[in-house]
Parts: sequence; C-alpha cells; structure tokens
Amino acid sequence: MTFLSFISDDYIGSIGDLSSMKIILSMIICSQVAGTCLAPYQWPTAFNNQYDCLMFGYKESIKKMEELGPEDVNRYNMFIKFYCTPEQTI
Repeated sequence: MTFLSFISDDYIGSIGDLSSMKIILSMIICSQVAGTCLAPYQWPTAFNNQYDCLMFGYKESIKKMEELGPEDVNRYNMFIKFYCTPEQTI
C-alpha cells in the first residue's frame, strides 16, 4: 500500500475539471491566549494549482511568524493557519 493509495481516478474525477479552477489562498492569524483569530486575509494573487498555493502558504506563514517575533508569538501563543480553496473561473 502506497501513500495516498486510497485516492482513485474515480474520486479525483468526481470533483470536476480542475483546469478551469484557480486556487485562492486565505491566511488567518490566531491567538490561543485570546481564543480568537483575525479575519482571514485573502492573498491578492490566485494560484494555478494546489501545490503552488500550499508551498507559498507555508513560506508566507514562516515569514509572518518571523515578522511577529518569538516574544509576541510565545506571549500570545500565536499561530497561523491557511486554506487553499479552489474557485471556478469562467
């Protein structure tokens, strides 16, 4: 059994034609201390595929955490989550 062997062609095909999709990145900064998150920030540029969106999201999350710095991140138990969401294009 290989990694992701549960994904079949039938399942992948059931989500529609991804060639007509753009992928939208939304990033959210949260604080566990405050128990809340800021409103999602939608990245202004759409991505052509899931992989590019995810890799960019991970890199931008690291940059933002470095910008916030260890003092605030540790004081407020901050974290960043992000979503890459397909959006139908015409």
